[in-house]
Amino acid sequence: MIEITNKRDCCGCEACKQVCPKGCIELVADVEGFAYPRIDKTACVDCGLCERVCPMINTCNPVAPLVTYAAKNKNEATRHNSSSGGVFTLLAENVIAQGGVVFGAKFNEEWRVVHSYAECVEELSQFRGSKYVQSSIGDSYARVEEFLKEGRKVLFSGTPCQVAGLKHFLRKDYDNLLTIEIVCHGVPSPKVWADYLAEVSQMDGTRENITAVSFRDKTNGWKRYDVRVDFASHSRATIHTDDPFMKGFLKNLTLRPSCYHCVAREGRSGADIALADYWGVWNIHEGIDDDGGVGLVVVNTNKGAEWYEGVRAEVDDRVSDYTKAVAYNPCMIRSVEEPKDRAAFWYLYGGHKMAAVGMMERRIKPIVVYAYRCKEWVGRQLTTKNR
Repeated sequence: MIEITNKRDCCGCEACKQVCPKGCIELVADVEGFAYPRIDKTACVDCGLCERVCPMINTCNPVAPLVTYAAKNKNEATRHNSSSGGVFTLLAENVIAQGGVVFGAKFNEEWRVVHSYAECVEELSQFRGSKYVQSSIGDSYARVEEFLKEGRKVLFSGTPCQVAGLKHFLRKDYDNLLTIEIVCHGVPSPKVWADYLAEVSQMDGTRENITAVSFRDKTNGWKRYDVRVDFASHSRATIHTDDPFMKGFLKNLTLRPSCYHCVAREGRSGADIALADYWGVWNIHEGIDDDGGVGLVVVNTNKGAEWYEGVRAEVDDRVSDYTKAVAYNPCMIRSVEEPKDRAAFWYLYGGHKMAAVGMMERRIKPIVVYAYRCKEWVGRQLTTKNR
């Protein structure tokens, strides 16, 4: 059975929970807000399925891409409402046009990030745009399997570890399944996101309901993008370099422990296509960057190549060089580094919430780190004494 002794060994894909024939696995959030499996050992029959579908245990080899593109959707409205080039929407529309189903991450009624599916074009907008929070998969893997067995085409999009979780859950290849990984810096805590929204909602002294959220508002450009939260009477937009949630994310403070040791990069997820922002494209392909967003499209399989060719007439693209692209987008091939003071940050976060991000940047940081290390030392002494 799955037993997590080191939190870096669980990516939170939830494949173990969905595959359990006895339903004896539940996901329980820890103090950082990340969910980990907890097993009812009295109900477990030790079938081993949870271990067989775990992408952290069953790692795959790197995959060399077939072709790489710099690409942008020719529909300017769709591209504007997308994080980068708007290619995902074209692929999703093509699947729906063939009677298929599209899975992706969306905001629910409480602005938490969850996985869901769409069966009509009008529903695809909910999946558009980046969501820098670990999504809850729910029963999506099981639903994907149901649709595949019905013979319907399915597009599943998610982080590399979520795609890997799906592939292991299915335990076989399906010709009617297209998988797209969204190249991932790492997934921030859902708890931090909830705390951020709570603070933003009452910043002006009132507590208005949120009506829309965008992590990548392009009003001021693709490169300068803002984090935008809309309310009934006003909007709050902050450049990402000044926004506390984004600062904690980009400084790698709020990421899941497994993200510092990701096993699904370099095509290991098994995804047919990888999509990302093509940062640095202005240094590689002259004339394609207009600050409206350019996507990096990495095709890993023949199936991925076939599906991309099916929408290519609606894309302005350039065949690109994978090695050059990776130089500006290193998350394609390696994990971000764990901050030395990550534990100290979480120690501080317990009492100060989002303010902890700014406090780590200011002069208080060395004091906090010292206090945390003192606490650790005392804990070790007590543990040794009680042995």
